[in-house]
Amino acid sequence: MLAPSIFGQDLFDDWFGFPELRDLDRVEHKLYGRHPERLMKTDVHEHDDHFEVDIDLPGFHKEDISVELNKGYMIISAQKDLDRDEKKKGKVVRQERYTGSMQRSFYVGEEVTESDIKASFKHGVLSLEVPKKEEKKVPEKKTIMIEG
Repeated sequence: MLAPSIFGQDLFDDWFGFPELRDLDRVEHKLYGRHPERLMKTDVHEHDDHFEVDIDLPGFHKEDISVELNKGYMIISAQKDLDRDEKKKGKVVRQERYTGSMQRSFYVGEEVTESDIKASFKHGVLSLEVPKKEEKKVPEKKTIMIEG
């Protein structure tokens, strides 16, 4: 099972109507603007023995991206650092590019190891191949009927 993590989403805030928390969504984040839901767009394709995960990371370099496993979660992080020391001649009229980081996680199961996952990065797309592993099955309970 490959499912996105729901941590950090406003599921309960939306149910209970905390307007002051929802107003935080309107704050402009330096890296990805006012629409964080548009970052790290991901496609997941299921095959018989593996999942293919493609994540859009335009403008990032391979060195800016990390993929980790932690307690069954595959965590993809990307950090962008613009070289602020590079001075260009002339006056800045508009600057929309900033530094920052973003992260997304998917539950892949605790049986998957780092060596099982294959990753490549081409043309701003991170491609991951995650094998399907058999989950440890709980022993089936067998009950003997007692006549009485």
